[in-house]
Amino acid sequence: MILCDNPQKVTELFEGWHETMIYSYLQGCMGECYVDNQENPQSAQILIADFYLYAGVPCIELVKNIKSDFVIMVPQNEAWSLLIKDVYGMNATHHQRYATLKEKDIFDVEYLQSLVTGLDGQYKLKMIDQECYHKIMASSYEPFHDLCSQFKTYDVYQKYGLGCVIMKNQEIISGASSYTYYLEGIEIEVDTHPNYQGKGLAKICAAKLILECLKRNIYPSWDAHNQISLALARKLGYQFDHSYIVYEIIK
Repeated sequence: MILCDNPQKVTELFEGWHETMIYSYLQGCMGECYVDNQENPQSAQILIADFYLYAGVPCIELVKNIKSDFVIMVPQNEAWSLLIKDVYGMNATHHQRYATLKEKDIFDVEYLQSLVTGLDGQYKLKMIDQECYHKIMASSYEPFHDLCSQFKTYDVYQKYGLGCVIMKNQEIISGASSYTYYLEGIEIEVDTHPNYQGKGLAKICAAKLILECLKRNIYPSWDAHNQISLALARKLGYQFDHSYIVYEIIK
């Protein structure tokens, strides 16, 4: 396996695969890619955040190339799936995710604004600033880290990221932010502390983030990790596109 020195070399391998994390790498925004051959790659593995995306001819060396104790492998086709299962066996747990259509003119801005303005007065909604960024990264509730963790410093987040949080008594209890970014938009990450789930806070945070994206003429992409996430996306205006299988690998 070889670290790819030019995203253009693998563009054809990922052609037709409409996943924003692929755009992030191909556009030179985030991530890295490994290939079987530098000059004429037939197999490729994009690494971005926790996601590993595989395209081209299945290659066992690329499937074995993992950088952390937990990764989410996204196969381009069944042949890659079979190889992943063969290599990792019981350590590969398959899950179904749900992609939404990437359509710009689907959002009801007035409805989204009504969600934001309807926030209960005991809570405070604010955009992620330097103080929020550091609170998120220091939070004892680890899922909150995904709101900003792909941006190593606040300066990087300020330049490329976008997000908001809901606070109660100076404590962050819910948030929506850019998990990753590409030139035309972001991939949304939404989390709420378990003590405050079921109150509609995630929907309000997501509505605010969508509105901020629309103001900036960037697309707020939503890829649902389960049916609950898909249901929330639909309430916000997204339309279901297709489901697909991923494999969670735990060393």
